[in-house]
Amino acid sequence: MSVRAKKHLGQHFLNDENIAKKIADSLQGNGYDTILEIGPGMGVLTKYLLEQEAKVTVMELDSESVQYLKETFPVEHITLNTSPGHFCIIEGDFLKQDLSKINHGKQIAIIGNFPYNISSQIVFKTIENRASVPEFAGMFQKEVAQRIAEKKGSKIYGILSVLTQAFYDVEYLFTVPPSVFNPPPKVDSGVIRLKRKENYTLPVNEKLFFRVVKTAFNQRRKMLRSSLKSLHLSTSLKEDPIFTLRPEQLSVQDFIVLTSKIADDGTRDHA
Repeated sequence: MSVRAKKHLGQHFLNDENIAKKIADSLQGNGYDTILEIGPGMGVLTKYLLEQEAKVTVMELDSESVQYLKETFPVEHITLNTSPGHFCIIEGDFLKQDLSKINHGKQIAIIGNFPYNISSQIVFKTIENRASVPEFAGMFQKEVAQRIAEKKGSKIYGILSVLTQAFYDVEYLFTVPPSVFNPPPKVDSGVIRLKRKENYTLPVNEKLFFRVVKTAFNQRRKMLRSSLKSLHLSTSLKEDPIFTLRPEQLSVQDFIVLTSKIADDGTRDHA
């Protein structure tokens, strides 16, 4: 299948069949019967997804791409309140959709060659809907893919790393060169797979956990006693050795411990 030289929302369309099949095959098929592809474009990945046993729903914002997909594949064009068939197209923006109206209460996998400029937002929305998404695979700008998979101690380890790894096991699968895209991007791409952890809830207040992680990394070069100053911690709590560390030195488990300490501080309302 050829892919037109078309760029939309920061997206570069893949035109290498072998890599498309390799991305589609990165989903392992565990715990779901429906795959949601975000931003299918001209369907180079879609056709390999359709070879799998799972039902396939694609969500595309660009009307020209939607028309191309309808003309190329035997589809059922659905609204969000209609039960999907084996292959369906939804015309819309994933970031603005209520996922519960797409998956109809069932478990789904998410996959895509994601537009670079909204890829992080797609991950954050997946995290928000993690109870419905046991598996996720996709292609990102390589730097973003590495950041999601990175462990503590690295300069690229940050908010996206911690919040993703709190709920998913992350694997960096392979790197994709610019030459296989139309138009070619100026950077390499990377493909990752997320597999939801067996226990995907936290033993601490999740709202506070998110706040602690984001606040800490907003001033990542500072020690936690300085970067978390806006949380108005007690003097005694700030004497804890953990507050002499910088956020990049903390693992996900360390952030859970930190959140627990802050919740137990007793000096302010964290609601």
